[in-house]
Amino acid sequence: MTLSPSPELEFSGRRILVTGAASGIGAAVARRLLAQGAAVAAVDRDEAGLAALQESAGAHSQDAGRLWTAPLDVRDAGQVARAVAQAEDALGPLDGLACAAGVLEMGDAVDLSDEQWAHCFAVNTTGVFQVCRAVARGMRDRGAGAIVNVSSNAAGTPRAGMSAYAASKAAVTQFSRCLALELAPHGIRVNIVSPGSTDTAMQRAMWALGSSREAVIAGDPGRWRLGIPLGKIATPDEIADSVLFLLSTRASHITLHDLRVDGGATLDQG
Repeated sequence: MTLSPSPELEFSGRRILVTGAASGIGAAVARRLLAQGAAVAAVDRDEAGLAALQESAGAHSQDAGRLWTAPLDVRDAGQVARAVAQAEDALGPLDGLACAAGVLEMGDAVDLSDEQWAHCFAVNTTGVFQVCRAVARGMRDRGAGAIVNVSSNAAGTPRAGMSAYAASKAAVTQFSRCLALELAPHGIRVNIVSPGSTDTAMQRAMWALGSSREAVIAGDPGRWRLGIPLGKIATPDEIADSVLFLLSTRASHITLHDLRVDGGATLDQG
């Protein structure tokens, strides 16, 4: 019988790229991977956030030498290719990827601008495609790897005022499933984590537009929105736990899976 590695050092020797690593879910994923022994390539447009992550790692001397950071706009295919190459020069061949970069554009569909729609898809969908493509090519050549893309429960449940976001995340989910099917013969697993409402800057921006923590938990029949049965908003660490599980060897026979982490908010999906 093969025993699983200790959870404290489960990712020792692994090299994993994390997008959106400057804040929210991406930062939580990067911190937890470092704590569990991984070498992490952390990328984001937010250089100040990356510096804070680096400072935090520096406070734990055992983590500092295993963190590589670089600014990256995932919308730019050239930047993506260079960042992946530089990360592998710095850390070695990547065997894991967590795509957590994302943006939110709110508004009823008939009122959205072309720029809002395009921005949502450029980051949430095209960005995921470009990063996955760049990293998966190397994984395919080596015959191993694990990818987790952060989508949303809005990919499968309509949300009023969120058409651009929901559509972009639905595209991510189906892209990820197709990618998983294509890469499975090469020993590469691709899975999806679909969070519900999570306490991040993106969520708080929604509350600033007139919603609230309490309203999200309770639901809003006037907007055809169910509440959250568990009665709370997720923390970034709770989402990160699911990402790490799917990246880990404990999930070695899981691929094409969409794991909803939303406190039961999408109970209508069964």
